[in-house]
Amino acid sequence: MAGSDSPLHDPRRAVEAVWRIESARLIASLVRMVRDIDLAEELAQDALVAALEHWPTSGVPDKPGAWLMASAKNRAIDRLRQGKLHREKDAFLADELDAQGEDAMRRSEASLDDPFGDDLLRLVFIACHPVLSMDARVALTLRLLGGLSTDEIARAYLMPEATVAQRIVRAKRNLAEAKAPFETPGKTEIPERLPSVLAVLYLIFNEGYSATSGEQWMRPQLCEESLRLCRILTGLLPREPEVHGLAALMEIQSSRLGARQGRDGEPVLLLDQDRSRWNQLLIHRGLSALERARALGGESGPYALQAAIAACHARAASADATDWPRIAALYGELARVMPSPVVELNRAVAVGMAQGPAAALALVDALADEPILRGYHLLSSVRADLLAKLDRPSEAAQEFRRAAALTRNQRERELLIRRATDCER
Repeated sequence: MAGSDSPLHDPRRAVEAVWRIESARLIASLVRMVRDIDLAEELAQDALVAALEHWPTSGVPDKPGAWLMASAKNRAIDRLRQGKLHREKDAFLADELDAQGEDAMRRSEASLDDPFGDDLLRLVFIACHPVLSMDARVALTLRLLGGLSTDEIARAYLMPEATVAQRIVRAKRNLAEAKAPFETPGKTEIPERLPSVLAVLYLIFNEGYSATSGEQWMRPQLCEESLRLCRILTGLLPREPEVHGLAALMEIQSSRLGARQGRDGEPVLLLDQDRSRWNQLLIHRGLSALERARALGGESGPYALQAAIAACHARAASADATDWPRIAALYGELARVMPSPVVELNRAVAVGMAQGPAAALALVDALADEPILRGYHLLSSVRADLLAKLDRPSEAAQEFRRAAALTRNQRERELLIRRATDCER
């Protein structure tokens, strides 16, 4: 057991932290075993409840993820023996959970014709079944793999929480009604599912890079897991340019993680980061992946274009040395292949750096009536920054405070309030 001087000495906080890290892998393993998403989630939640009951008195286990997995498996066996599972699952569960040991299970898995060899990646492809709409695939997988709440997914998509919740429920029901096999798709099925798989990995990475809510500015474990899965995909699908494009984007963005927050966890924005803290190995990997995407003819893909933007920052020795006109042009190309008000907002930021804040403010104000941006805190934040540069401090302070009221991330809120206060001095 972990001692009292362990960083996990607070059991309740430890449960929350471990759940954030382990829940996706736990659910993925359980889905493989029980072939039922709802049941897998229920068993995982049972394990969470058991941890909340036991860890405050017994202490946090040395291997908390393994403890949760063992608890969930035991619960599944108990339910089987009590006859509470559907009859058609009885024989399968008996074999998987009761008769097989861990070594036997690993040998059985190794013998399967499964190109993935990874429960999480396997579940991503299962959840991205063609019987579901693209929106439903992404929402379900973000819920299962990203560990995101429906509220967090709604924030990421800039849509009502009720809409996301309905999509997730409907997705599970549609999979059940279609009797979709909870197995790795065949090689001929992978290309059809790949766009939504890449979209899911991208959105999970983004949630890790800038958490939509909570006390922390980032959730690095989500970035690491998304990048790990994307690296597996580059090996499985070496001729797919957008797989390399997404890998390039994640590698380069990950290189900044160590510089994106200060000693006390406060956010450090891109222009203020110490670039000597950027991970050069990850930058090199990202630039190499971007070259592979281009060599395969994918330089105009949306992920490759975003990777090219990240590469402009990575190659610049300082913020002032950044090729902002090139970044603005790349955002223009990205807006052409992937039209979005959010892309236009990012383009406005680049235009502001290349041509001045007045030019950028005109672009931002033109986005004010976009329905998808209503309630989007970064619209107010960008506008506030431009107003401050134009020496309009009172208006800037008002926009910073509006942005602070809209964000759900505590660290980001503190930063925005601090910037508002600076404008008011």
